[in-house]
Amino acid sequence: MRVILERSNLLKSLNHVHRVVERRNTIPILSNVLLAAEGQSLELKATDLDLEITEATAAKVERAGATTVPAHLLYDIVRKLPEGAEVMLKTDEDGNAMTVASGRSSFRLQCLPQSDFPELSAGSFSHIFRLESAALKGLIDKTQFAISTEETRYYLNGIYFHAIETGGKLKLRSVATDGHRLARAEMDAPAGSEGMPGIIIPRKTVSELQKLVDDPDVAVTTELSDTKIRFTIGSVILTSKLIDGTFPDYQRVIPTGNDKKLIIDRETFARAVDRVSTISSERGRAVKLSISDGQVTLAVNNPDSGSATEELAADYSSDPIEIGFNAKYLLDVAAQLSGSEARFMLADAGSPTLIHDTSDEHALYVLMPMRV
Repeated sequence: MRVILERSNLLKSLNHVHRVVERRNTIPILSNVLLAAEGQSLELKATDLDLEITEATAAKVERAGATTVPAHLLYDIVRKLPEGAEVMLKTDEDGNAMTVASGRSSFRLQCLPQSDFPELSAGSFSHIFRLESAALKGLIDKTQFAISTEETRYYLNGIYFHAIETGGKLKLRSVATDGHRLARAEMDAPAGSEGMPGIIIPRKTVSELQKLVDDPDVAVTTELSDTKIRFTIGSVILTSKLIDGTFPDYQRVIPTGNDKKLIIDRETFARAVDRVSTISSERGRAVKLSISDGQVTLAVNNPDSGSATEELAADYSSDPIEIGFNAKYLLDVAAQLSGSEARFMLADAGSPTLIHDTSDEHALYVLMPMRV
């Protein structure tokens, strides 16, 4: 194999694919990126056996061929080359090593044969539909923070995507929860998503997808089955296994009878929560909201370090209520809201609270209270 290409093109593709590769691997081939040169492009592929990313980039192919080299090492080399440089990749006759040459720099990397590289066989997909990149990004961004990190409840370690009929319209909905909070976002279901199975997309796949959908003008082709999902975003193809589990009936935890309405400026509230929580213990991080006519008082009491209070003006006219929340959870939700105001729907100190985004009716958040 002998191929010449722009450093910027190679770096961009390596940046996308190398992140999938785990730094510590018991199987040597999984530390490598597969490079396949053919026609007028170089295809790069990396996998961790659950997730696979492939990207093709323009290149001058002088001799077609394929090999695999250490992914993070190649990425670091190309990253440190000067901007605007040309890079030549050339394998030895026996295929055991590859030379990376640019200007006066030359590196020799050990290769492993292409035939050892695992193929994440996609199988057949039952559903295919297209989404605008910005729409998919919205579904992910508004829910991913609530994904559980508790490995024992593995079925909560991802985002639940499903089609659901609501108000006579079919919606594509994303939901994530860790048992303490829940985030839900939805959009009009695209053509082709009708009858799709409810699927759980793993946390790592969600994280990679977030980085790939940063161009709002790109359409994303989504193909899925009961066990796999594949996203095609421009020249990048991301294939992932799905979490094999049943997502709980999240509808049951979304309260419907909360009648106490609190409307507060989102930014002012977030800054105040951040300030008073400075004093809270790292473990509990509980902040108490004392809500009465026209105002909210935030209070944190930490026996080890002291206490803090802050008063805020708010739109509230129901019975006074005192309720506690994890400060980090409040800040996480506030960061997702796009409107200038947050709308809280409360019941009592021991019941889940609903938080609405005043400028996005398709997003909804549920927070479990804390004892304070």
